[in-house]
Amino acid sequence: QVQLVESGGGSVQTGGSLRLSCATSGSPASTCMAWFHQAPGKEREAVAHISPAGYTTYADSVKGRFTISRDNAKSTVSLQMNGLKPEDTGMYYCARRYTCYSGSWRSSSDYKFWGQGTQVTVSS
Repeated sequence: QVQLVESGGGSVQTGGSLRLSCATSGSPASTCMAWFHQAPGKEREAVAHISPAGYTTYADSVKGRFTISRDNAKSTVSLQMNGLKPEDTGMYYCARRYTCYSGSWRSSSDYKFWGQGTQVTVSS
């Protein structure tokens, strides 16, 4: 049974930083992983993706501010968030793709396993 457990959310002011972590199980080292953001009243949106080899891709909205990384030895995926803005507020979910070799990293339907989410609130 694959489990994903996020942690590290909280409340910060504009310009602040947070680091989210996702603890995974079920041999995650060979899988593509991503972080999604769901703002209040909006659909879930992929913000960062990482391949097994460590190649990263970002949504334009977070490029240059967020950094996704993975530690395969510890089975964790992290999201360092700097320069936070009020529009970054919402739930953040860690997710594991069915496969790295087809589909789109931006599509939530490409992801098989999800964590329960962690709340991030950025005040102005």
